[in-house]
Amino acid sequence: MLNKVLIANRGEIAVRIMRACKELGIQTVAVYSDADKNALFVKYADEKYNIGPGPASQSYLKKEAIIDVALKTGTQGIHPGYGFMAENADFAEMCHKNGIEFIGPPVSAMRLMCSKIDSKKSMIQAGVHVVPGVTEAISDHERAKDIACEIGFPVMLKASAGGGGIGIRKVDDEKEMEKALASVRQLAKNSFGDDSVFIEKFIDDPRHIEYQIIGDKKGHIIHCYERECSVQRRHQKLIEETPSCALTPDLREEIGKQAVLAAKTAGYYNAGTCEFMFKDGKYFFLEMNTRLQVEHPITEAITGVDLAREQLRVASGLDLEYGQSDIKPRGHSIECRINAEDPLNNFMPAPSKIVRYAEPSGPGIRVDTGVYQGFTIPPFYDSMIAKLIIWAEDRPRAIARTKRALWEFQIGGVRHNIPFHEIVMDDPQWIKGNYNTSFIPRYKILDRVVEYVKAKKTQSSSPKVAAAMAAVQAVNASFISSQKKK
Repeated sequence: MLNKVLIANRGEIAVRIMRACKELGIQTVAVYSDADKNALFVKYADEKYNIGPGPASQSYLKKEAIIDVALKTGTQGIHPGYGFMAENADFAEMCHKNGIEFIGPPVSAMRLMCSKIDSKKSMIQAGVHVVPGVTEAISDHERAKDIACEIGFPVMLKASAGGGGIGIRKVDDEKEMEKALASVRQLAKNSFGDDSVFIEKFIDDPRHIEYQIIGDKKGHIIHCYERECSVQRRHQKLIEETPSCALTPDLREEIGKQAVLAAKTAGYYNAGTCEFMFKDGKYFFLEMNTRLQVEHPITEAITGVDLAREQLRVASGLDLEYGQSDIKPRGHSIECRINAEDPLNNFMPAPSKIVRYAEPSGPGIRVDTGVYQGFTIPPFYDSMIAKLIIWAEDRPRAIARTKRALWEFQIGGVRHNIPFHEIVMDDPQWIKGNYNTSFIPRYKILDRVVEYVKAKKTQSSSPKVAAAMAAVQAVNASFISSQKKK
């Protein structure tokens, strides 16, 4: 077993990994920026080292600085979390060259999967169902028009090296192609240093379903079933749940086998996620994320598998603790991403000081966070405050528990998106499980959130109402505090 691990990340995911390390008796090393000197993950680590100013380009993205700390501290392994270095094959290779275990997949699998074009070619050869399209980089708009006409408009232009919703654009007809292709290629070059762009058929209003996979270095690979991630804004996930309402038992098993096949085709080990689009009973492989996902806790909730623990064990050369037949999902789980953003300002990030913070508690409730009361959220990184993870025996009870937990969650001094989650949990279509990636615009969720926030603001402006609300919040915070002490 590794005895010391450096976490090359920050926030809630750094805390999550450190907790898994502590349970395994592994010492932890934090690297942090000036902006994070008082962060929770820094306080939690056994050792901590400043690696630069607030901007990620001057700290968390400095490969050499991170490797230097690892060598200085005698670190045996580096866990990249998600984001930053998590899917950077060059960084993984640097780790190996310096005798440090990269706690993730092999470099060869990362290089294959970081190119959507190359990975699509491999998946087709292996018999994995992929989205209709081409497996060549397109630079000429006339060639792009011909391909799009053959596939059938609308189509998607996608950066081969893209990710996180960056470098994709829908094209509805031939007239848009020249300008759209130039735009996506330039964005891809600026964002990823690679202007390779390819074309896929645009699938209108699909559901976004992903499968958690994990494998060891001896070739044993299993899946831990699916997560539905269709509630998205600007191609970024906001709410995830498992199991998906859309899959039959037969389809669930069939797609799981496709995910394992994709991982084996890539020569994969450690944790990863195979992403699929699903519509009208048909599914298509999109890509593999070669890292632990933000939404991994809901898989842990229904399977009982500690994914971070398994990552550390696999990196230490140990076999998986589970076979496929051991994974028996139970109940239903929902994750809400609680972000610091302003509903009255187009949901823009709103970093600020947290002056009040009280988490919900009770059966089936887990909160992963990297903040605390008095902490100032830096403006340099993503705006996540916490992840609210709910488990219950079935979906209706999971929704009811989520609503109660959102009501208990107290965050002051920072504008946040809890009202968004409250609106979704009460939406009839969500409750029916009748949703897809167009759910937010189709049912005008953001407009409804704005009206909801305005109404609450108006109510709270009344002295009597404000006093009553303050009293309720004080009682609620006191109750939560008393429960934590028990």
